Amino acid sequence: MRVARRYRISGRVQGVGFRYFAQSAAGREGVHGWIRNLPGGEVEALAEGDAESLERFERAIRHGPPGARVDHVDVEATLPDGRDTGFSVT
Repeated sequence: MRVARRYRISGRVQGVGFRYFAQSAAGREGVHGWIRNLPGGEVEALAEGDAESLERFERAIRHGPPGARVDHVDVEATLPDGRDTGFSVT
């Protein structure tokens, strides 16, 4: 079953390769979507894929790359659009 989630990640998540780490995790899991920096120092992502792949992706972004510190992750379920677009960093 395909699901989609929007994530808002706070902590030391900008300037540490977090978005590219998430892109790599998404590629491994076959997850589609995007990730971007927000002006307040947070990172926002929209990810879509099968439920198990999205769980593994979420575990990865809750940990982050070396040098990152994830303090909090807000998760919101959204409706999947079904498009296989890859995972882009903006």
